[in-house]
Amino acid sequence: MLFIRLLVILLAGVNAALALRSFARGRSKGGNLGSPVLSKDYVPVEDQWFEQFLDHFNPTDARTWKQRYFTNSGFYKKGGPVFLMIGGEGTANPKWMAEGEWIEYAKQYGALCFQLEHRFYGKSHPTADLSVKNLMYLSSEQALADLAYFIEGMNLRHQIPAGTKWITFGGSYPGSLAAWSRAKYPHLVHGAMSASGPLLAQIDFQQYYVVVEDALRTHSQACIDAVVTANKQVHIMLRHPLGQKGLAEKFKFCDPIDPGHTKNNDIANMYESLASNFAEVVQYNKDNRKSSKTANITIDTICNILVDENRGTPVSRLAQVSNLLLKANDEKCFDYKYNKMISELRNVSWADEAAEGGRQWTYQTCTEFGFFQTSTARPQLFSETFPVDFFVQQCTDIFGPRYNIHLLQSAVERTNTIYGAFDLDVSNVVFVHGSIDPWHALGKIKSTNPRAPAIYINGTAHCANMYPQSDNDPPQLTEARKRIGQLIGQWLKN
Repeated sequence: MLFIRLLVILLAGVNAALALRSFARGRSKGGNLGSPVLSKDYVPVEDQWFEQFLDHFNPTDARTWKQRYFTNSGFYKKGGPVFLMIGGEGTANPKWMAEGEWIEYAKQYGALCFQLEHRFYGKSHPTADLSVKNLMYLSSEQALADLAYFIEGMNLRHQIPAGTKWITFGGSYPGSLAAWSRAKYPHLVHGAMSASGPLLAQIDFQQYYVVVEDALRTHSQACIDAVVTANKQVHIMLRHPLGQKGLAEKFKFCDPIDPGHTKNNDIANMYESLASNFAEVVQYNKDNRKSSKTANITIDTICNILVDENRGTPVSRLAQVSNLLLKANDEKCFDYKYNKMISELRNVSWADEAAEGGRQWTYQTCTEFGFFQTSTARPQLFSETFPVDFFVQQCTDIFGPRYNIHLLQSAVERTNTIYGAFDLDVSNVVFVHGSIDPWHALGKIKSTNPRAPAIYINGTAHCANMYPQSDNDPPQLTEARKRIGQLIGQWLKN
């Protein structure tokens, strides 16, 4: 019993190791939208800065800060629309100003293009540090207001004619923002392309690993069985000193398992980290993205290892998958220590590693969205050791006792009340999702509203339609991109 309790607590700590990991909470380090693969060298666009209010909802607060943005006017034709790519939970990437499917649409319709970095990410620093008292100005509502003021500001700065139509583009969390920008500011945003955007805020995002399992099954049931068997072997090895030593060697743990010092949250963190390995591969499976060091590691890659009995026992094969991802992400060892992760995420300095977005995105999940990818629905696959309590504890440990389950419950209810969740009522929005992407479970994959259609692309992953075209693209992805372009054309006519 004591071991099981220890295991549960330890597993709960797995998610906490966020800041030190390349992938956590369904988020890649640096943000979920990767860098596009460019077909040729490009000349980087210069950083530009727009003055924003710190608090859009307090007219007595006159404090301002500088928000970074990029411009590409190379395709603009007089009388053309304006396209705005929304930045998200990571640094805005100027490569998106050179290529990507939205650039193809810009060429087609003669659009002026902007990309606006999200407040508190990248170089857009509204405050001196990332302390809790400053993070109160980090929210989706403030970000949407930033978009509104930016649109008004650019209309003035570039003398954009009255009546010019603005179309927003976003992938992942910015996909949500794109849809919400059309709903919240319809007088400024004429249409929106929302890719892989979750609309439902949910504390226990247990469907995430259901989709991960379904995605692995596209390779074979044998792959699923190997994962289950391997994790059972991990359970057994954790019970004995010799097994603990063997795990540390196989998985290249940074610290040995020590019954006197290894905490329950450490073990939970270990299990959740192992699960995240599969989540990372599935979420970005065969996306045409360059920024990910694991771009060439696909579902087939890891499942081929797991089903190959010549590679040793199931636990040895699981370790090989883990080590493959460690090497790809330039990580020397497997860091499962909960307190080390929490310590990283408590650092408030902009210079700290967690400032790349880990601390900020964790704050948004703890105060707006939840989105905790738990073991609840698939306890046999990756173990039952990282339930919702594990993630809620991280909110408390990182930000303080106020950030507990009660705050989370009211915050998620508030988010869904403000934006409407699946009942979002909009026009001139297209919702795009891929069947392999676990985030589609919180998005709109069917629509009865012809003015806000949903496109569900079988076999594709996170934000797949946004990346530049590739010779390896399946025909349904090519067709989806074409359909989105046609919809944009229809919006611009009315």
